[in-house]
Amino acid sequence: MATRKRSSPAGKKSGRGTKYGPAAGKSVESALRREKRGTLKSGKGGKGGVVRSRQQAIAIGLSEARKRGAKVPAKKS
Repeated sequence: MATRKRSSPAGKKSGRGTKYGPAAGKSVESALRREKRGTLKSGKGGKGGVVRSRQQAIAIGLSEARKRGAKVPAKKS
């Protein structure tokens, strides 16, 4: 009887690298914390309005991680 490959539990990837590095995760966590406190601002130099969207906070965190050289995939657009 042929052996079947089992998929890894909980959808975890096996034997492949991850898309995001740990530094990117920390940057996103920091951005989400600042968004929650109401201190995260958008725009050049942080002179824009206060960010209220969780999705925008994640995007800002990833952008900051990219600037620092963390392992983050390139922007799609």
